Amino acid sequence: MDSPSPSSPSPSPSPVNWEALDALVIEFAKSENLIEDFSPPTSPSSSSPSSCSSSSYHYRVLILQIRRLLQRGDIDSAIDLLRIHAPSVLDDHRLLFRLQKQKFIELLRKGTEEDRKSAINCLRTALAPSALDAYPEAYEEFKHVLLAFIYDKEDQTSPVVNEWSDRRLFELAGLMTSVLRAHLHAYDPVFSMAIRYLISIHKGFCFHQGISSPITDLTERLLLEERDLPATPQEGLLEAPPFDEVDIQALAHAVELTRQGAVDSLKFAKGDLFQAFQNELCRMRLDITMLDKLIHEYCVYRGIVNSSGPSSFSQGIPLVQEPSVSNQRESESTLSADFSLEVRSGPSMLADTDMDTPGTDDVSIQNPEVDGRYSSSSTINSHEDCCTSGRYRRKASKLLHIKKSRGIREINKRKRWKGRHEVQIYANMSEEQVSEISSAADASDNKDDKYEIMLAVKELTSKGMAAEVVEEINDLDSTFFAQNHILLFQLKRIEFLKLVKSGDHSGALKVACSYLGPLATRDPDLLKPLKETLLAFFTPDEKFVVKSLPFLDLSTSLQVAIGRRLGIEEPQLMKIIRATLHTHTEWFKLQMCKDRFESLLKIDLLKQVNSCPLTDTISESLSADICNNSSSQGTATSSSKMQEDDRSPAQVSSTGDIASDETAILKVMEFLALPRADAIHLLAQYNGNAETVIQQIFA
Repeated sequence: MDSPSPSSPSPSPSPVNWEALDALVIEFAKSENLIEDFSPPTSPSSSSPSSCSSSSYHYRVLILQIRRLLQRGDIDSAIDLLRIHAPSVLDDHRLLFRLQKQKFIELLRKGTEEDRKSAINCLRTALAPSALDAYPEAYEEFKHVLLAFIYDKEDQTSPVVNEWSDRRLFELAGLMTSVLRAHLHAYDPVFSMAIRYLISIHKGFCFHQGISSPITDLTERLLLEERDLPATPQEGLLEAPPFDEVDIQALAHAVELTRQGAVDSLKFAKGDLFQAFQNELCRMRLDITMLDKLIHEYCVYRGIVNSSGPSSFSQGIPLVQEPSVSNQRESESTLSADFSLEVRSGPSMLADTDMDTPGTDDVSIQNPEVDGRYSSSSTINSHEDCCTSGRYRRKASKLLHIKKSRGIREINKRKRWKGRHEVQIYANMSEEQVSEISSAADASDNKDDKYEIMLAVKELTSKGMAAEVVEEINDLDSTFFAQNHILLFQLKRIEFLKLVKSGDHSGALKVACSYLGPLATRDPDLLKPLKETLLAFFTPDEKFVVKSLPFLDLSTSLQVAIGRRLGIEEPQLMKIIRATLHTHTEWFKLQMCKDRFESLLKIDLLKQVNSCPLTDTISESLSADICNNSSSQGTATSSSKMQEDDRSPAQVSSTGDIASDETAILKVMEFLALPRADAIHLLAQYNGNAETVIQQIFA
């Protein structure tokens, strides 16, 4: 394999556990009310996961309501909601002062004589009293804001131009969102936080290594640069006991904070590292419209939701546009907008479309990569028609019949995608638009048939039905395996192993002679796996379990290949996850430590893949059987010793020893504000002496 270009990350990323990603995506879609979940509740208890998720969803709805009201300048309505649902938040006089100050500005902004009188009344009864005990600088800010009586909002040279700025509304809305999220424990779903974290690390890794990212176009639009203001601890927490430096540095480098910022975040979370981490992650803003499209595309591709549904609206007809609060780029917490609002003002609606980043409707990716484990041997033209639409329909029906006859009823498990705009779309459509949608639905039947074929192939493969898969694909496109011979080899190898397991050795040899041998002759790289496959003849039946073979890995790779052949591109989300998981692994190799937050965000589950080839399962089983019957255990341990010794002596003696001195590493990180990897390299240059490193840097 050629060495990777210095301008891009490694082209062979680690495999991904797509089933784990499926679970995270489904949990996200349920939490955000994006899909209809017909599964019965597990328990009526209020502490059940479903009820907790529902409670969190409604709290997030409340927070989004308050955020929108503040962004529109409706401070009174926001305060009314706070008094009803979170009155203790207003006990923080700092927040109350900021709310009253903004209310004063908004009353002046309206410009009428009546509103001017209301502003003076607000000044006397609310703003002035709250300025006395908010914080030390509050009274000076109070006197400064009085200049708004004199200087007009259009005067860009006035000393209160920042007070008049619409940005203050967004900053206040972001601050209240941070406070309420922590107060109500209304955090975003795990997937939403994980995608923020992975993209953030991906960007940092690419910058640190000086390489370009192949997914820059996606990540720049999905994860925005702006963050909500952080919630700060109240005065009573300013004298909090010192926190463990390990926690401070872990938080600071995980979410790109200064050391003092990490300390403040831990103070606000009362020392809870993981709560502080979640608070900081949720401050990062996502483009929710783009995320929803990525999620829906992935769900359709993986057979989680039906391919037809409300998504056709957004493809054929523009979504209903809503008034924009501001031209500032903004995106809020991941919430569905199909709920009844208690507070509305004018025509403005509480939905995410008014805060989208411009240009997120087009999020197509060109040339997505096939999983490296079973990559196809040639590029396939996604626009090539390999058979007629009628043939697609017949093939889809035939595959469905095969699935039903084998007890595979996966299609019945699919959910209906609702999306965030279903209510608004139905409410605002004309009869002509409904007619257009009906026509578009008829035209999409051919695409639905292609999806059914692709998903049926995936399901049959995941069940180990290799012979049926090969037969149906050959019937669909006789040239497919000529261009994807490695996939054919893997499928025929499964068929061979199943025949061996059933005791049909003559049938297995026929498969080997007719397919595996000729394919290995064509591609010498397949000779080694062919030899290892033949070891199945010597594997005792009780040691050989066909179900333990990695069918799911192969089914995903085959799905990608057959999907491209049918003109269905790999979902963009798969490309993002594959690239960001790879850089996550590489980043923590540089840091020479384990990610303390990967379990919280289920990143460790995404990496738990049986990446061994099919024959490795057989080889390991056979080797174990031989070793158990041997008087010497040298054979059993030799391979592990070779793996342990396969490290550079210089690496073990220098950076390896330094990495074990956690105190020195933390000291350099703290005093020099350096990432962990840079601290380790500096310590390696000065024999692990932290004081020497610090002296040399400041000298």
